[in-house]
Amino acid sequence: MTASPNFEQLTYDQLRALAAQLLSQVDTMGKKIQRIETVNEQLAHEIALLKRHKFAKRSEQLSPDQGSLLDDLLDIDIAAIEAELKAVNPSVTPSEPRQQPKRTALPPQFPRTVIRHEPENTQCACGCQLQRIGEDVSEKLDYTPGVFTVEQHVRGQWACRQCETLIQAPVSAQVIDKGIPTAGLLAHVMVAKFADHLPLYRQEKIFGRAGLAIARSTLAQWVGQTGVQLQPLVDALREAVLAQRVIHADETPVQMLAPGEKKTHRAYVWAYSTTPFADLKAVVYDFSPSRAGEHARTFLGQWNGKLVCDDFAGYKASFEQGITEISCMAHARRKFFDLHAANKSQLAEQALHAIGGLYEIERQARDMDAEERWRIRQEKASPILGALHDWMLAQRDLVPNGSATAKALDYSLKRWLALTRYVEDGAVPIDNNQVENQIRPWALGRSNWLFAGSLRSGKRAAAIMSLIQSARMNGHDPYAYLKDVLTRLPTQRASEIGQLLPHQWVPA
Repeated sequence: MTASPNFEQLTYDQLRALAAQLLSQVDTMGKKIQRIETVNEQLAHEIALLKRHKFAKRSEQLSPDQGSLLDDLLDIDIAAIEAELKAVNPSVTPSEPRQQPKRTALPPQFPRTVIRHEPENTQCACGCQLQRIGEDVSEKLDYTPGVFTVEQHVRGQWACRQCETLIQAPVSAQVIDKGIPTAGLLAHVMVAKFADHLPLYRQEKIFGRAGLAIARSTLAQWVGQTGVQLQPLVDALREAVLAQRVIHADETPVQMLAPGEKKTHRAYVWAYSTTPFADLKAVVYDFSPSRAGEHARTFLGQWNGKLVCDDFAGYKASFEQGITEISCMAHARRKFFDLHAANKSQLAEQALHAIGGLYEIERQARDMDAEERWRIRQEKASPILGALHDWMLAQRDLVPNGSATAKALDYSLKRWLALTRYVEDGAVPIDNNQVENQIRPWALGRSNWLFAGSLRSGKRAAAIMSLIQSARMNGHDPYAYLKDVLTRLPTQRASEIGQLLPHQWVPA
C-alpha cells in the first residue's frame, strides 16, 4: 500500500501536480465505472430475456429409433428419382422382362365398393351386338381415419362372336400407375406426414391398428412418386406468388442429415407469402442447404417488387438489384418490448405507446382498400412517425453507447427509411407477421421429425407443404384439396393446371 504524502512538506507546484494526477485518476475511474455499469445493464437485460423465454439449446443425438427414419427417407428419394427418370424417358424398355412382385391380396374383411366400368357403346363396327365374355377386376385401397375400405373396379370384356372384336373400358389414369392406393389414401398419407408431422413409421403403426400394416418402404415410394407428380402445380404456385407487387419473406432453420454421415447440419426453409391485403392467398416454401443470400436471389429471380422482411443480411444484395426493402415494425417494437419486460424501462414504455398508436391506425384501416388505407396513413400515421423519430434522436444522445437502450434505439434509427416506407403505399403491410405465421408449421414439424434426410427430401417437403398451407390460407381442408387434386391431376392438361391451384380450386 502506498503511504499518503505529507501535504505540509509539499511545495505549491507539487500540490498542483498531485491534484492534477488525482483528477485524472478520478476521470479514468469514472469512465471505467460507466463502462462497467453499461456492461452490467446489458448482461442483466440478456439474463432477463433468457429467463423470460427460458431459452436453451439442446444438442440432439441420433438414437436407434431416429436412425431408422433414414431408411424411409432413402426409399422416398429413390422412388422420386425413378419417377423423374420415367417422366423424362418414358419409352425406354428394359432389356429383360422385369419380374413383377406378387402383390398380397387385400384382406377380404374390408368393406368393398364395386365400381363398374363398361364401354359406352356395345355395338360392334360390323353391325353385330357385342356379348359380355368376362371381366377384369382390380382393387384399390382407400382409407378414412381408422377404417380401410376397398374400391373394386370391374371392367367388363365385350366381344363380337362374328368378327371376334374385343373392347373394354380403358383404365383411368392414376398418380401411381398400377398402384393400389386411391387418391384419398395418398392424400391422407401426405397430410399426415407434412401437415400433421407424422413420420412414416408412426403411420405404419396407425395403419396396423386399422387392420393392414402398410410397410414403410411402400409408403415411402408413394410419397416420392406423389411429390414428383405435384411439382408442376407447385411451380405454377411460385409463378403466381412472384406475379405480386408486394410479398413477404422469412426463413427458419431445419436440421438436415449430412451426406454419408449420421450427423446433421443446419439447413434453412425460406417462406415467400402474399400480403394480407392481396387478393391472392398463397405461400411458397424453398428449402436450401444454408442461409446464404444467394438462395433468396435465386428464388426471386428477376422479380423487383417490394419485399417485406426482417433485417437479415442475406436480402441486402437483392436490394442493390432493384428490390425495395420494407422493414418490419414488429421487430422494432420487439426490441422495446424486451427492454421494458427486463427492467420496466420508462423510455421503452413511451416507445411502445407510440408504436401502439401506429397499430391502432392499421386496425382502423384493415378493411379499407389500398387508396383509403394510404390516405389514413398519411393523415394519422405520418405525424406520429415524425414525432417518434425526433424523440428517438433526442433520447439517443442521452444514453451510453453499448447499453440495451442504445441498441433498441439504434435498431429503429438505422432502418428508419425502410421502416416507414409502408405509409407511402396502401398495399404494403406494416410488419412481417403474415409470413411468420405461415412458417410456424415448420417449427412445429421439426420437433417431430427432427431433421430432413437430404436436400431432395427437404425440397419435396417444402413443395408439398406449400400446397397444404396455401389451401389452409384459402379456407380449404388440406385432405379434401389434395384428394381432388390427385384425382384430377393425371388427366389435367398443362394449360388447365391453374384450376388446381389452391386459390382457384373450387370444392366439389
